[in-house]
Amino acid sequence: MKYNHKAIEAKWQKHWLQNKTFKATLDLSKPKYYVLDMFPYPSGSGLHVGHVEGYTATDIVARYKRQKGFNVLHPMGWDSFGLPAEQYAIRTGTHPAETTQKNIQNFRRQLQSLGFSYDWDREVATSDASYYKWTQWIFTELYKKGLAYEAEAMVNYCPALGTVLANEEVEDGKSTEGGHPVERRPLRQWILKITAYADRLLDDLALVDWPDSLKRLQINWIGKSEGAQVNFKIQGKNEEITVFTTRADTLFGATFLVLSPEHPLVQQLTTPEHRQNVEDYQKMASAESDLFRTELNQEKTGEFLGTYAINPVNGQSVPIWIADYVLMSYGTGAIMAVPAHDERDFAFAKKFGLKISPILRQEGTSVDADACLTGEGEYINSQNQEISFEGMTLKQAKECVSSWLEKKGLGKRTICYKLRDWLFSRQRYWGEPFPILHYEDGSKRVLGLDELPLTPPQMTDFKPTGDGQSPLARVRDWIEITDPKTGKKALRESNTMPQWAGSCWYYLRFCDPHNKEAAWSPESEKYWLPVDLYVGGVEHAVLHLLYARFWHKVLYDCGLVSTTEPFQSLRNQGLIVARSYQRKGGGYVDPEDIQEKNGVYFDRKTGEELKSQIEKMSKSKLNGITPDDIIEEFGADALRLYEMFMGPLEKEKIWNTDAVTGCARFLSRFYDLAVSEKLSDEESPEATKLGHRLVAGVEKDFEILQFNTAIAKMMEFMNDFTRLPVYPRSVVKMATQLLMPLAPHIAEEVWQILGCSEVLSYHPFPKYDEANLIDATMTYVVQVNGKLRGRFELPKDQSKDEVMAAAQRHPAIIKLLDGQKINKVIFVPNKLLNIVVE
Repeated sequence: MKYNHKAIEAKWQKHWLQNKTFKATLDLSKPKYYVLDMFPYPSGSGLHVGHVEGYTATDIVARYKRQKGFNVLHPMGWDSFGLPAEQYAIRTGTHPAETTQKNIQNFRRQLQSLGFSYDWDREVATSDASYYKWTQWIFTELYKKGLAYEAEAMVNYCPALGTVLANEEVEDGKSTEGGHPVERRPLRQWILKITAYADRLLDDLALVDWPDSLKRLQINWIGKSEGAQVNFKIQGKNEEITVFTTRADTLFGATFLVLSPEHPLVQQLTTPEHRQNVEDYQKMASAESDLFRTELNQEKTGEFLGTYAINPVNGQSVPIWIADYVLMSYGTGAIMAVPAHDERDFAFAKKFGLKISPILRQEGTSVDADACLTGEGEYINSQNQEISFEGMTLKQAKECVSSWLEKKGLGKRTICYKLRDWLFSRQRYWGEPFPILHYEDGSKRVLGLDELPLTPPQMTDFKPTGDGQSPLARVRDWIEITDPKTGKKALRESNTMPQWAGSCWYYLRFCDPHNKEAAWSPESEKYWLPVDLYVGGVEHAVLHLLYARFWHKVLYDCGLVSTTEPFQSLRNQGLIVARSYQRKGGGYVDPEDIQEKNGVYFDRKTGEELKSQIEKMSKSKLNGITPDDIIEEFGADALRLYEMFMGPLEKEKIWNTDAVTGCARFLSRFYDLAVSEKLSDEESPEATKLGHRLVAGVEKDFEILQFNTAIAKMMEFMNDFTRLPVYPRSVVKMATQLLMPLAPHIAEEVWQILGCSEVLSYHPFPKYDEANLIDATMTYVVQVNGKLRGRFELPKDQSKDEVMAAAQRHPAIIKLLDGQKINKVIFVPNKLLNIVVE
């Protein structure tokens, strides 16, 4: 009998689906474990092997936890609203619902072909009316709490796509979908007041088990800063500019002001001779992303407005500039520039020849206007007739100037956040319609639960209107209605919700996906939440998690969930990257058409030398490897094993298809154990010890998600075990139980071959005996002057004298010690003896 991965995997996938092996039910007699993937957007290109990594990791955990006696919830669904489906509809005339359903079917097929133990009865899609009914209902709860409002806001607007884009959908001033130019423009938007929860979003990070790096990303995005607002009078005018600063102690060193290009006072403060330059600069800045504008290393640009302000502490005249590194969305959209003590301000001042006035120096150094001293120092040039910072600490100086500003009515202490309220409108068809009616008198009404779901009208033309409105705005008989509850004329909202909406709460719907009366029942939510382990890509480390946490806290305040945080433990899988091949003039080449000579890559067809580089997998770069091809050649179990064996879960890894062969070979060898003539019901102390040590090592690795080392231990076990004269059946069964979470198809098959009638998936994880982990002998390393001179197998816990005596009986060491005076003997019990001689 030979290992036939195709037959085995088809057999067990059919068995699991038909028997609903992984169906989860409420069972209060068992501890629960909720393990969740960040569910995918079902794109037309399907899965590539990079996607498979995280799904494999969570499946290993789900299967392991079932073995450990947990009631496991492991669901899968689809983040199926969004811009790509709508753009495909525009290009092809195919309705987004049709393409989305086709893509879902392909994704489901691929996931099932990998043997993931999902409860497919809980499958949801955010674009299903039975799902987004409850997304709309949650919006009404936000609205009732005053957390949803309409306002004009500066947005990333893409004229070609006809919609607002999130920051993550813009790269280098262009849309990630299609590469179209994006501009900043004001639009009336629905906005969610996430800033009301800023402090709780920060403080509650202490409650969750997340990587510190991930917490820092959230903390930096929220960007809580304690500081002061300072009012600068405009020279020759009655207006003031209010700036926000975290370093009020450096106010004496402020030599110019910088406003955001979008600041409302820019036009008023620009003199005629500077107007054209300023307007040109504003237009340029409107096409830049916030991320680009705040990049520390980018070259500083700006324009002088032609006007001056007055520094309130020293009366000096300071010029007013605009620059793209100041954002309207942070603080007041205006900063005081202290070039002597801020790197960005210093670079700006050096480029434009602006005044640099040091007000700090380090002890024992001279004052240097050509250097930038950040941090703390001794205050100089920091006094007027009423205040002086001489001899003060940083904290004392901040307090002194803040008190003085408040006393004089020139400013006040304040707390500022980088976090802005969430722009929640999109000018798209393929999204959740807002459950809102607008009346002629300007008032609004949210729809009641009995009026939901509000479904969009059927359309065939999904092109943007060209005037900043959603395609829905063209369907006047859907937009213009008479409200059946009030009898008043009303307009439906033509914008739709962003793709983020459906993904904010899907983990809750998985708890109770078929409930028609509520989004979830209190019993199911209380039992399953919080999510015990959440795994996904680092690209969602900020906004998806922030938005989901925000909604969860609102639901908690409404008494609708019982936990303050949705995701107790979270891990990010590292990228799997692959080599791509690009022509010098642009365009990628299929790896199958590549020829390599002495480390240089050529197009086999044209002979052209190509640029080779390691990049993130993508269809456009022709370096995305589909799991279908790997499964066909090597099998799903081999793919799963290789994905985990490549390296630690959280680290970046380079794909190598050839290396999958090693994992396939290991599985074939493992299968051979079960059908070997050496298989025996006899016990063997050596085999028993190998088995128990394997259990202890793999269990430890599984608990900390170190799957690569668990697999390495399995391979080491195989090498040692196959040298034995017989293969005890009990130890092979033990190893099969350990292999099951990693390679479930072959494990189930081997389990059956070994004569076990019950399904392995719920068989308890094996237990190890501590006695089998203890060695009777140890390998002692003997050194002379730090150089290895011998190894000795001796009984455990030998004394220094006993090991020394054994060493002095060894011919090579006797020769080295002959005639030498021993100065010192260094002894590490059970490990090492180092003899130091003259």
